[in-house]
Amino acid sequence: MEQVKAKADALAIAKKQATLRYQIKKNKASYMMLAPYFTLFFFFTVLPVVMSVGLSFTFYNMLEMPQFIGWRNYIKLFLEDDIFLKSLKNTLILALVTGPVSYFMCLLFAWIINEFKGWLRAFLTLIFYAPSISGNAYIVWRLILSADRYGYLNGFLIEWDIIAEPIQWLVTPTWIMPALIVVQLWLSLGTGFLAFIAGLQTVDKTLYEAAAIDGIKNRWQELWYVTLPSMKPQLMFGAIMQITNAFAIADVSIQLMGNPSVNYEGSTVVTHLLDYGTVRFEMGYASAIATVLFFLMLGTNLIVQKMLRRVGT
Repeated sequence: MEQVKAKADALAIAKKQATLRYQIKKNKASYMMLAPYFTLFFFFTVLPVVMSVGLSFTFYNMLEMPQFIGWRNYIKLFLEDDIFLKSLKNTLILALVTGPVSYFMCLLFAWIINEFKGWLRAFLTLIFYAPSISGNAYIVWRLILSADRYGYLNGFLIEWDIIAEPIQWLVTPTWIMPALIVVQLWLSLGTGFLAFIAGLQTVDKTLYEAAAIDGIKNRWQELWYVTLPSMKPQLMFGAIMQITNAFAIADVSIQLMGNPSVNYEGSTVVTHLLDYGTVRFEMGYASAIATVLFFLMLGTNLIVQKMLRRVGT
C-alpha cells in the first residue's frame, strides 16, 4: 500500500511540475526578462497578423467601418483577379530560383571565407555582405541594364559583336524576369550569410579530430557529418531569412521595372499588395493578399525545417 501511495504521490507531483503555471512560477525570473520582448512581439507581430486575417473577410476602405463579406475577397482573388494570378506565378518562380540558389550561395561563400583568418576574413565578409545593405544598388543596376548603347551590358555585348543593337532589358517582357533573378541573387548575401559565418566559427574543432578517427576522409564528408549538424540553428535561421526575402521581393521590381511593370511581367504578390494597400486603400482585399502570402511563407518554412532536420543523417 505504501508503494502504491508513493507512486501516486510521485505521479501527482510530476503532473503538477508539467503544468505551465508551475513552470512559470519556477522560472519567473526568466519569464520576467522575456516579458518586454514578448509584449512587443505580441502587439507588433502577432496581433497585426490576426487582425489582417480578420480584415481579409471584410470590405474596408479606411473611411467606413469594415463590413463582413465572407469569402468574397478570396473568391475574387483566385477566380477573377488575373493580375494576382500572374503575380503569384512570378513570385513562385522567383522563390523557387532565388531562394534555394541564394541559400546555397550564402552557405558556400561562408564556408570558403571561414577558411581565411583575421582581417582578410573580415574584409571578404564585408565585400560579400555590402550589396545587401547598399542603398544606391539600384542606380548601379540601372546603369548596367540601361536600354541604350551607353549601358554597360549593352556596350560590352555590342563591342563583342554578340548583339547588333541595344536590348531594352527592363521593359522587354522576355528579359524582365531574368533581370529580376540576377539582381535579387546579387542582393541575397545578407543576414543569413552573416549567420552562417557566425555558425561556422562556433563549431568545436575537436569534432573534426573525432570524425577523422571515425573514418571521415574528405572535406565534403566533414561538411555533411560534422559542420552542418553543429550549426543547425544557423541553418534554420538562414533558411527562414532566405525564404522570407524570396517571397517578399518587391523593391527590385519597383525600382528597376516600375509598378506596374510592362505587361505585369515583373509584378509580384507584394507589389500587388502595395497597389491595393497603399494606392487604392482597399484594405480588406489587401489583407486577403497578405494572408495568402503569410500562409504560403509559413507552409514553405515548415517544409524546409523538416528537410533541414535530416542534415547529417
